[in-house]
Amino acid sequence: MEQFDNGVAAGLIEGAVWRKSRRSAPGGDCVEVAALADGGFAVRNSRDPQGPALIYTQAEMAAFVGGAKDGDFDAMLG
Repeated sequence: MEQFDNGVAAGLIEGAVWRKSRRSAPGGDCVEVAALADGGFAVRNSRDPQGPALIYTQAEMAAFVGGAKDGDFDAMLG
């Protein structure tokens, strides 16, 4: 099973199926996520699909998604 480091070029993650939220703007201003074979996740900027991807464990992603659902980051949007 291949492992990836933070900042790996997203294009080097072979077989990645990138997903974005239905709430994403049609102009491409969104974050995309791909599940990795080791259970982790890669995150990239849709405007730079070959650019760097950040790699998170399943626990890290669960904590972030849970915080987003709970509204922990709402104040950051103004």
